[in-house]
Amino acid sequence: MPQEPPLDAPVDDDTVIAVRNATVTRGGNHLIHNLSWQVELDERWVVLGPNGAGKTTLLNLAAARLHPTRGRVYVLGERLGRVDINELRPRIGLATVALHDRMPPDETVHNIVLTAAWSVLGRFRESYDPIDESRATALLEQLGMGPLASRLYGTLSEGERKRVQIARALMTDPELLLLDEPAAGLDLGGREDLVRRLAELAADPDSPALVLVTHHVEEIPPGFSHGLLLRDGEVVAQGLLRDVLTGENLTATFGVPLRVDHADGRWSARAA
Repeated sequence: MPQEPPLDAPVDDDTVIAVRNATVTRGGNHLIHNLSWQVELDERWVVLGPNGAGKTTLLNLAAARLHPTRGRVYVLGERLGRVDINELRPRIGLATVALHDRMPPDETVHNIVLTAAWSVLGRFRESYDPIDESRATALLEQLGMGPLASRLYGTLSEGERKRVQIARALMTDPELLLLDEPAAGLDLGGREDLVRRLAELAADPDSPALVLVTHHVEEIPPGFSHGLLLRDGEVVAQGLLRDVLTGENLTATFGVPLRVDHADGRWSARAA
């Protein structure tokens, strides 16, 4: 195992996330415990684990929406607790179920994306530059939602909403994009469409560093390079996907005997 850097070691310019011996404690329970993890520029990570493994807690640390109880967390070169999070958060794109639940159902798809430029949900009296309008339009086109730009958000299917949420997360041209279970609740067709679009995003050299949280290896898009497996708030394995996604590691992560297959750039797992 490589030696972990000291807590006070400097963070390289290419390091997007550096979690160093971080513990998050709530009500006397460790949500994550003594966890270390590092994401570099241009890497595409998937975080896997069962319910209660600490995935969402870790994502909230990376999104600067939570501070560690112990340890240190650096995001985009800034140490949490030593930076104005209101200046840091616009540099991070985030798509979560919690954000989806706050989306105004009577707002147009175009405005759902556009209002991310002001970090608001729902358009009020704020004004937007033509460049913002054009970017919102381009992102919706990129994610296959251009023809539905004038539709009300509340009338969309679940798969369509997920694509709008990702477009919104990209609106501020973030340096880091965090996706919390984007395929949750989708049917097979919706999942496969989303996986294809995320694979295109992963292959784009201009895309930000990506972190995708999921429960299922089948939802990992081609082009994702690294994996982190969590169980009970601790790391089971991390590193290159081909080294991490083994039957042994997934068995230890999910607590049941599993075998793993990889074909045509996609992963699958089933009971051994």
